[in-house]
Amino acid sequence: MSSDFFADDELSQLREHGIVLFAERVIFDARPPIPFEQIATVQALCAGPIPPELVALWQQTAGGRIDYDLHLRMNGNEEAVSWSELFWNGSDGYHDLQGWIDHERQVAEEAAKAGDQAWDGKLTALPFGGFEYSDRIYAVVEPGADYGHILAWKQGLPEAWAHALHEDGLTTVGHDLYAAFAMLHLDEDPLEPAGDYFTGQALLEYLDERHEAHGLSLELMDKLVAFYRRATVDWKTPLADGTLGQDGPLSRIALRHAVATDDAALVERLAAAGVALDGPLQGSAIATDLALSHGAHAAAAALVRAGAPVAPDALDYIDSAVSPELVTLLLDHGAQPSATAIAECVACGAPAAARLIAAAYGQAHDDLPAAFESVRNGMLAELETSLAEVRTGKVSHYLGAHGLAERVDHLQSFAL
Repeated sequence: MSSDFFADDELSQLREHGIVLFAERVIFDARPPIPFEQIATVQALCAGPIPPELVALWQQTAGGRIDYDLHLRMNGNEEAVSWSELFWNGSDGYHDLQGWIDHERQVAEEAAKAGDQAWDGKLTALPFGGFEYSDRIYAVVEPGADYGHILAWKQGLPEAWAHALHEDGLTTVGHDLYAAFAMLHLDEDPLEPAGDYFTGQALLEYLDERHEAHGLSLELMDKLVAFYRRATVDWKTPLADGTLGQDGPLSRIALRHAVATDDAALVERLAAAGVALDGPLQGSAIATDLALSHGAHAAAAALVRAGAPVAPDALDYIDSAVSPELVTLLLDHGAQPSATAIAECVACGAPAAARLIAAAYGQAHDDLPAAFESVRNGMLAELETSLAEVRTGKVSHYLGAHGLAERVDHLQSFAL
């Protein structure tokens, strides 16, 4: 319990720095509590009582930021849900509580009209958190079996977004707010991150600013970080004792870590421990998809050798120079050659791999030159447009101007 971890005066000091602890999780940039009259205004719009756990949260803070991982199964995908904000009245952006309530009321009214039904103006699900317009968290306020449940909604993205959720998704996070907060965890220790961008980064930066500009003591800051890190999952202990394969969610976290660190030896250990290597690992991407898209080629090869399935279009999502040896391995285990895969390898600076895929494609198709030229021209147009936009300084791209220019050059100079 947080009350056992911090003394009352420490909790008061944290509150002064915009930090509130609720259900063993850290809320930062926290707002003052919601006044009673505002809670009453929200209550008047609901089909049933606001769950007492949400009222308890609002009595501590009207809103703020949280920085944890949350993975949920949606529409068959393994989705990372962004629950980074608690909405609050007075925000003029995506975090405005009343704004989201008004949005939900408008949507409900339009749905009732479309179905030629009457609507009583009452919300059955109350939005209170999420991330911008793409992810939202609701509390069920309609009396019945699901009352008090916390739901997560995620917006579907266009088909062009590979492995993303392509239809809006909705699923249960927990049977109440405390259970939902217990689902928030840290996949990686924020003090030993696997990459440059990691969960916990926002909180650590906030704490640094509070220390440097507002006098938060190092001792209390370190104590809060220690408390925060207690949410880090431990998959190493069950891996060591041979039980990891029995825990699906924990196994997937371990497998994502192996991919993120491109650790072939860890992949082998996970496979030997009975960790499932099939099924969605991130979005609809299976383990080999994820490894290839992240440039984790050693992990990808280890996955294939350990029996992980290879999607027919696996080679279409290469985003870094891949070796001919890995391409051969993938082709031998189910990957299908395509004009897109050839162009991707060319763009990424892997001409030998591109020619190997082209040879395999040519054995089954008689349109290789035309198919490749069509894909190359489309890819060049997209890259050149992105490069022009990046050079204006008004937009950014993960490849940067140099990386985009390099891919353009690769495509322009390649000949089959």
